[in-house]
Amino acid sequence: MISPREFGAFTAVGTTATGVHLSVVAGGVPLGVSPLIANVVAFLFSFAVSFVGHARWSFPIGRKDVAPAMRRFAVVSVLTFGLNELCYAGALHWTAIDYRLALFGIILSIAGLKMLLSKHWAFAVD
Repeated sequence: MISPREFGAFTAVGTTATGVHLSVVAGGVPLGVSPLIANVVAFLFSFAVSFVGHARWSFPIGRKDVAPAMRRFAVVSVLTFGLNELCYAGALHWTAIDYRLALFGIILSIAGLKMLLSKHWAFAVD
């Protein structure tokens, strides 16, 4: 079960990471970077924000748990990003939705899955 405190913290960290993610994409595309490539670069930046925020605030872990949590969170993040990129490619190809709005909607739609996997696996204390 996700506590109200965890939900609020996850939402705050996720909102910050999403802001970073969307800013990187929105900054790269006008410079001629493909939205899908900009999305990959943005993922790398937002991963760092997400891990630090979730490890310290959403699902706090001790220092000895940082390395295993980072490995597990990397797996969760890569898997959910793969889903993100696949959906984003489809949205860009098959719809006329603005690339920023499409990405925002996709990030939101995957957030619940990432929250559950983060709490119950990535940041679970062994």
